[in-house]
Amino acid sequence: MSSPADRYMAAKARAAHAGTELSAFEQTLDFELDPFQSEGCRALEQGHGVLVAAPTGAGKTVVGEFAIHLALATGRKAFYTTPIKALSNQKFHEFSRRWGPERVGLLTGDTSVNSEADVVVMTTEVLRNMLYGGSSTLANLGFVVMDEVHYLADRFRGAVWEEVIIHLPDYVQLASLSATVSNAEEFGAWLDDVRGSTDVVVSEHRPVPLWQHVQVGPQLMDLFVDDTTVEEAAQRRSDKHRDEPEVNPELLRLFRAQHPRGGRSGGRGPGHRNRRRGRPQDSRPARQDRVSRPQLLRRLDAEALLPAITFIFSRAGCDAAVGQCVAADLWLTTPQEQRTIRAFAAEATAHMSTADLAALNYEDWYEGLVRGISAHHAGMLPVFKEVVEQLFAEGLLKAVFATETLALGINMPARSVVLERLDKFNGEARVDITPGEYTQLTGRAGRRGIDVEGHAVVLWRDGMNPQTVAGLASTRTYPLNSSFRPTYNMSTNLIARYGAKRSRSILETSFAQFQADRSVVGIAKRVRSQEKTLEAYREAMSCRLGDFSQYAELRRELAGEEKSASKSRSARQRNDAAASLQDLLPGDVVEIPHGRNAGWAVVLREDAHPFDPRPHILTVDGKLRRVGVNDLDGSLAPESRIKIPKHFSGKSPQERKDLAATVRAALREHRPARSGSGGHTIRFDRGTSARDHRIEELRRRLRAHPCHGCSDREQHARWAERAWKLEKDTQGLRKQIAGRTGSIAATFDRVCAVLTHFEYLEPDESGHLRPTPAGEQLRRLYGERDLLLALSLREGFLDGLDAPGLAGVMTALVYQPRREDQGSRPHLPTAHMEAAVQVLLENWSVLSAQEAEHRLPVTGAPELGLVEAMHRWARGATLTRTLTGTDLAAGDFVRWAKQTIDVLDQLRSVAGIDPQLRETAHEAIESVRRGVVEYSVFEQ
Repeated sequence: MSSPADRYMAAKARAAHAGTELSAFEQTLDFELDPFQSEGCRALEQGHGVLVAAPTGAGKTVVGEFAIHLALATGRKAFYTTPIKALSNQKFHEFSRRWGPERVGLLTGDTSVNSEADVVVMTTEVLRNMLYGGSSTLANLGFVVMDEVHYLADRFRGAVWEEVIIHLPDYVQLASLSATVSNAEEFGAWLDDVRGSTDVVVSEHRPVPLWQHVQVGPQLMDLFVDDTTVEEAAQRRSDKHRDEPEVNPELLRLFRAQHPRGGRSGGRGPGHRNRRRGRPQDSRPARQDRVSRPQLLRRLDAEALLPAITFIFSRAGCDAAVGQCVAADLWLTTPQEQRTIRAFAAEATAHMSTADLAALNYEDWYEGLVRGISAHHAGMLPVFKEVVEQLFAEGLLKAVFATETLALGINMPARSVVLERLDKFNGEARVDITPGEYTQLTGRAGRRGIDVEGHAVVLWRDGMNPQTVAGLASTRTYPLNSSFRPTYNMSTNLIARYGAKRSRSILETSFAQFQADRSVVGIAKRVRSQEKTLEAYREAMSCRLGDFSQYAELRRELAGEEKSASKSRSARQRNDAAASLQDLLPGDVVEIPHGRNAGWAVVLREDAHPFDPRPHILTVDGKLRRVGVNDLDGSLAPESRIKIPKHFSGKSPQERKDLAATVRAALREHRPARSGSGGHTIRFDRGTSARDHRIEELRRRLRAHPCHGCSDREQHARWAERAWKLEKDTQGLRKQIAGRTGSIAATFDRVCAVLTHFEYLEPDESGHLRPTPAGEQLRRLYGERDLLLALSLREGFLDGLDAPGLAGVMTALVYQPRREDQGSRPHLPTAHMEAAVQVLLENWSVLSAQEAEHRLPVTGAPELGLVEAMHRWARGATLTRTLTGTDLAAGDFVRWAKQTIDVLDQLRSVAGIDPQLRETAHEAIESVRRGVVEYSVFEQ
């Protein structure tokens, strides 16, 4: 029982809490906050920034919603940023329902709804552009919520998150929401450095426990024994004092049976009994029939494990899976649910033409939908994907086959998640999924407030090691690493606002530099330790007669030259030996200088192998041998010749003995004429090469050095050699430090050099860099090919194009094919388009050469695969006609159309642009934004 003092303090705390905004916020919720949610909210109310890292589905969004509550309560604005438009759209609808449509806006580049509202949901790129442009919408901004902030690791778009974090005004409080990462404290420390006081709140607890299973044929088996959840398995792996989670022995037995040489038998024979079910187990390897997709869904339905998301790392695989379920006559919906789905789908597609619906395989999609089954991937039309997302959220869809893009933020939790395989194609090769990817995918399982537990199911494949699956499921080390690097647009905007000197210091505050500097700490510690050791070595090698380090350097240089000369001489000798062996003929009598064949011999058969000739010989003691380069010191010349009997085979000892006697007789006849004891000729080039002169000079200087006469010379030399090796290693460490310290600023300097070369930056009267008029244009161009577009604009490459032509050409600056296009350059519809693309290609060639010279990543080449299709679409072609001859899915086309609209919109805002081009860009936007593109206003 608590003491009166304890009860008094508790009552006092409740009274204090009752007057807080957090208390008011809690009154609007129909659930109690978890401890980590309360901690994050309290940090915000105390005026701090906060980083909340928690598993998918844990409810970290609540902290972001409290930031919005605080903004509204204090009369300020709140921005909620997301990495993808689909998530922005989802949050916009959620917040509109909660706070009213008049108080919530949406900005996603091409979409603007109530942009001056108190709460604005936007993509992170939109906020970055606002900051660089000094947008008036930033006025009275109090809070920014960065959802899915771990996206800053994305190598293509991650830099945007760091730009926003660095450039937000100091008075704006930042609430960063992240998936669980192992270095949250490191990221939080950086946020504390650049944003001020930032609290780090980490939770690894899943509110809905996750159970791991393996589907082996028709049987659903637990991955772990003893009722171990994935959270408990991870804790065991991270706790050095506890055993790792125990994997189901039945799965291990199956693996070992399939790999009798690859795993321990554990003493399990044919009579071993299953300890869980008590039945005999046959240890003979057996092929496990894989369960079909319809069968698996029926099994999950029978186990009350639907709805389920099955991740298939292939768009075609997702579509095929739906077709298989329909063909198997699988129904997962009730008649009432079917009526609701039909009405919903009809309303969502009512504005679409019959022709468009036919081109989009509407009937196939609709047939699966009514049964409660659908695919979800980037190739689908956005309208279709939105219908799937909403029906799934309503519990009307029971099975969705999705690519991994579904795991990137959209709120579509399920009771179960199925992984068909644990590897995927990354564009170049099949690679295993990482523990982080496994957790991201399976994190969808278990709906908070609906399910008491979630289930992850991995389909068994021959060769699958259950220990590998267990490792994926229980690993909790996913470091967040920065992908930040200065771009042309970023650098020009920074210099325009802050100047080059301050821009360098700003960039050095990036998380990328923060991580590089932290990694330098350990290296620098090693350098300091080795420098102390070097001092001791140098003291030990000091000589009273002179500078021993200088003498040691002469010794090393001489040793190096002698080694090189020896290698060169050996190579010459080997070449000479090989050439002389090739020249030998049957009957040549030679003397082998060393080896087991040493002595006199006669050549029986030549060997014409060009690189390693090994002719057959008979020694004077009657043995058959072969002689090779390794038996010689150089070239070998015959001393005499004898005639080999015509039918000599060498098989008979007597004929070998007779021929050996002939050799000895020939040698006796020639021996008086020999000037020496050896019969072979060895040619050494002792010559007077530059290297020989160098060696003689070094020897002379070495003998003349004072330390050469030191009685302790060799002892000093040993210390000198140790010091030299340690100094070489230390110098390598210093280079690592130099390469990391200031690495971001060094890249910035190289970017500025390229911009100065192309006259987008120039020095002012004081010698400080500033943007030129062309640089001012570049400030408004965002994208992977920003400088390429700016260079081409300067040449008027778009002049003379009509709206469809402009739309088509601009796709070359945004389009990225899913697979590398090895085809020839397509023929473009008009001469003006051909000329525009030619300018792009020529400018890319010049730009990429400069980038290579300055050691910068090369800008992607213009991609022409979408030019003709977009030209047809902008001229009014149907979707079917537009996509004819391409391998584009409808969803891909819509996505690239939206990005084309975005870059056309940027073109309209560029300073100094020709009024006619501005008008053409407006017309091009209107010609592209129609039909299925217009239907997809709230598109990913």
